[in-house]
Amino acid sequence: MGSCDDRVRGEGPVRGGGSARDDGPHAVQAAGEGRDDDAACGTQAGDELLGRVFLTRVIEPGDETAGRWVRERGVADVVRRLREGGRALPGVSAKRWAGLCARAGRAEPRRDLTAARAAGVRFVAPGTAEWPRQLDDLGDARPLGLWVRGGPSLRMWALRSVAVVGARACTEYGAHMAATLAAGLAERGWVVVSGGAYGVDGAAHRGALGAGGATAAVLACGVDRPYPPGHTGLITRIAEQGLVIGELPPGDHPTPSRFVLRNRVIAALTRGTVVVEAAYRSGSLVTARAAQRLGRHTMGVPGPATSALSAGVHELLRGDAVLVSDAAEVVELVGDMGELPPDRRGPVLPTDLLEPRTRQVLAGLPARGTAAAADVARRAQTTQDDAIARLYELRALGYVERHGDGWMLTRQMMISVREGRDPY
Repeated sequence: MGSCDDRVRGEGPVRGGGSARDDGPHAVQAAGEGRDDDAACGTQAGDELLGRVFLTRVIEPGDETAGRWVRERGVADVVRRLREGGRALPGVSAKRWAGLCARAGRAEPRRDLTAARAAGVRFVAPGTAEWPRQLDDLGDARPLGLWVRGGPSLRMWALRSVAVVGARACTEYGAHMAATLAAGLAERGWVVVSGGAYGVDGAAHRGALGAGGATAAVLACGVDRPYPPGHTGLITRIAEQGLVIGELPPGDHPTPSRFVLRNRVIAALTRGTVVVEAAYRSGSLVTARAAQRLGRHTMGVPGPATSALSAGVHELLRGDAVLVSDAAEVVELVGDMGELPPDRRGPVLPTDLLEPRTRQVLAGLPARGTAAAADVARRAQTTQDDAIARLYELRALGYVERHGDGWMLTRQMMISVREGRDPY
């Protein structure tokens, strides 16, 4: 009997279909929990796992044509056809098929699993216990599997997660808002998901970590190779305290197209996406639009109308996105029924503590000069006796003073009126 790798190469009997029900939780253990690869080879789920690992090395993320092959033919048949290199599967040109077969000739899934285990990385396949089922909403663009670095359960964390994304070259305002939002969400028990990039992404991760909360980074490269290099320390810290996730096998590098395709995973994995600063042609808008297509909540943090970095967010807000300014408003949308934000009020002023009819009497006094009690009563729509009683109450509180038969505001209250502050 050939080795497990031989069977994936097509040099032995390849078993395993393409349906999710053929997978089992032990497939995850084979990749990330110290289970020997050869022990997994004797199972149908083990062959399915190795087949998917093989395909992550051959097929680019988000390839819907290849996703359709897997759905219709099963993993084993697609692996066999790519290894044999015969007639092209439907939907691709001869040139592209030749390129895929060339990649297949160099793919070594067993070596990838060994490298992953050495780096503390596991492979999570569709249908296994840790697979987040909301990713199935991507249809044929669903990941073939995810490489995961970090201890927590990906499925459990994804159930209560929010994406916070935005511009790489963000302003101080954008970084502050991203960090504050992420910290607020983390304090409320939500997982903050972002892309590990400079700017808003990094600020969001740091905000969640600083609050002692949970965060996950979805990378456009191998999860054992942090990118950007300047965020190696941050991504390492995320892996130690949270999760680092990616579709690409160990050691693989990012490309511009992979960044764009990575965004669909962020959108599908989370309950909603918040965009903090984005120009008209920003990758974070790709995430937001993917979230809208998937029926997820899409939110935007407004910025200055004159800022080009807020133009993309404002465009979203003119559509179906919802304006949010803090974590409480985000949770109101993505949270369970009854999770409402607090009432929004301005600062409490001393006059707010007055009984309403007493405030009416205070409002009946002119901004300058004195007024007779009868005039104040008429303006406050009350009796003269009631107005006099309330004026004495206001005098005791320091709001008004009596001059002869007239009443007037104190000097401090007149200053407040002149400076445009409403004392009432």
